[in-house]
Amino acid sequence: MDKQSNSTADGAALSGFARLDAEPFPIFEPGWVWLVGAGPGAPGLMSLLCYHALQSSDVVVYDALVNPGILKWVRPGTELEYAGKRGGKPSAQQRDISVRLIELAQAGKRVLRLKGGDPFMFGRGGEECQHLVKAKIPFRIVPGITAGIGGLAYAGLPATHRDTNHSVIFLTGHDASGKMPANVNWQAVATATPVIVMYMAVKNLDEIAEALIAGGRAKDDAVTIISNATLPQQAVAHTRLGEVREFLSHTELATPAIVVLGPIADWRAVFDWYQGALRENPVG
Repeated sequence: MDKQSNSTADGAALSGFARLDAEPFPIFEPGWVWLVGAGPGAPGLMSLLCYHALQSSDVVVYDALVNPGILKWVRPGTELEYAGKRGGKPSAQQRDISVRLIELAQAGKRVLRLKGGDPFMFGRGGEECQHLVKAKIPFRIVPGITAGIGGLAYAGLPATHRDTNHSVIFLTGHDASGKMPANVNWQAVATATPVIVMYMAVKNLDEIAEALIAGGRAKDDAVTIISNATLPQQAVAHTRLGEVREFLSHTELATPAIVVLGPIADWRAVFDWYQGALRENPVG
């Protein structure tokens, strides 16, 4: 079998991350917008294309959920613009963010729109793409590890497992007004799958629990709340669906958080790997 050489044209051996310098990454052209997922939090979970974009962009427009440790990887001279949106706090308007992306691209900038998790998983990436298409701005989508999968993994919860569930539902726990989404068919969702993963659901969790129980979900179904997923300060709390209101009355939950409903909670006792010294590494 032929051995593949890991060397430059002049014969100098490459090792580690230096080998990436010779890879044919896509060119980040001026006037383009890249919508990039930075992952669920830990810098080590960002993709190679995310790293490449950080090294190639002229301006980074980033969200509130982007770990500051990831922004350390931008090249010197790159502009940083905060465009965070957090529930209940002063936030940039979505339309203003989209307009700003267009303005920067039309000025010939290489614009990196950096989002926590994945741009298309409750990240409003689709809305921003609509504006870019209308303005005839070329763009690229770089997916990221979403908290609803990566965060579960760091909590020792497999999103699917043949012994517990062959399906999973992902949904958001609030609408544009911050209230429980009225356009979710909670009765249908309640019994559609053993596992439901909810983003941004802590604020309305008691109301959501009532709706799911009314739809036929068992009161003793396990609820797992993962705060600051994949970060050293990650915290995991447990309760039951029928006890959510009482639980919330005496428990202060840090956000952002992912809420997981269903029997995969039982796997945590077996798969809880993110402990001790592993938590001390800020890269993940």
